Amino acid sequence: MKKLGKALLFLIGIFSWMAADFNLGRKKHAACGKTAEKFPFRHSSISIFTNGPSFFGDFFEDIRQAQKSIHILFFTVKRDAFSMDFLRLLMEKAKAGIEVRLLLDRIGSKDISHLLIRDLRIMGVHVSFAAVPQFPFFFYSSQTRNHRKITIIDGKTGYLGGFNIGKEYMNGNPKLSPWRDYHIKVTGEGVQDLQTQFLKDWEISAKENITKPQAYFPMLAKGECLQQFVSTNGAGLEEMMLKIFNSAKKHIIIGTPYFIPSKRVLTGLREVLAKGIKITIIVPKNADHLFVKEAAYRYFRVLLKEGAYIYQYQRGFYHSKILLADDTICDIGTANFDKRSLFLNQETNCLIYDKSLIALVQNLLEEDIQHSRPLTEDMLANMGIFIKIKERIAALLSPFL
Repeated sequence: MKKLGKALLFLIGIFSWMAADFNLGRKKHAACGKTAEKFPFRHSSISIFTNGPSFFGDFFEDIRQAQKSIHILFFTVKRDAFSMDFLRLLMEKAKAGIEVRLLLDRIGSKDISHLLIRDLRIMGVHVSFAAVPQFPFFFYSSQTRNHRKITIIDGKTGYLGGFNIGKEYMNGNPKLSPWRDYHIKVTGEGVQDLQTQFLKDWEISAKENITKPQAYFPMLAKGECLQQFVSTNGAGLEEMMLKIFNSAKKHIIIGTPYFIPSKRVLTGLREVLAKGIKITIIVPKNADHLFVKEAAYRYFRVLLKEGAYIYQYQRGFYHSKILLADDTICDIGTANFDKRSLFLNQETNCLIYDKSLIALVQNLLEEDIQHSRPLTEDMLANMGIFIKIKERIAALLSPFL
């Protein structure tokens, strides 16, 4: 009994420390007064990828063709065969004299060992980790991740979206295949903003003052698509979402792997429904993380009751990060529709205002709906006891999901 009592006291102490650490860290972060960083409106050329083979074929070829610099930031790089092919390509380019910088989130890319980092550096790749957990708020800082996925090649070509580096993104995990995602390739004026964001993150993480930064900013031609990049750091994403909601006159479509909105965002969606505006939400049928699927159910009950349409994607795993309002604005980027992206993560999104590109995205989303099945109030009401228990647990964990 004494051992059990000591164990319980130890667990209570650990959980109390975690709660205090998280709350104090969050208060300190809020006191900094950070908001979204809105880059200027730009004219760029944008193409969209929705599957791994087409995206990585283009992505790897652009890396092979690089002449001066390769700047890459990913949340996750694994250590499987596909990831090693990617890392070997970077080593080949660095050995050939191309400046290669690779920035990885410390938690998301935890599989990358010190030996592998050493090998990359020996071959000339500059490697650093972003968002390394640190004291005095170790637990809080372990939750605030750099979730951006940005690549800039020669300062002329940029990539942004949902794909990371790992076999599952190339349909190598049977449970999550085929993988459906949205990732954009950017040329034209907007590339300079992706470069600016990468260099900011690099300087903070690597503690390196970049000299002669003008070398990374060549002259860029205008593209045909009006767009704006927005970066957030645990603040500002709510306001951006609410602004998009309020702009809608006919319909809103949300594509996300995780639906765990804040109170303000949920209220905003309910206000949209009250105006008679159609809301469609697309989520995966199968989850890639524990409890995230069940965490969405309590919000779905509210929205379904008030007229929203919710679809579960059946054809593999659904990892898109899309928010579309009418034919006027489309948001594609790295932010999920969850509390992590809203209040913890560093994210970058692209707001697109080009009607032809928005129409293309809407057609792709209609395809997603064709490969989905509706989720209904009756289905949620008839969930088994095990699912209901998981839903209760998920509600408690929702700030971290």
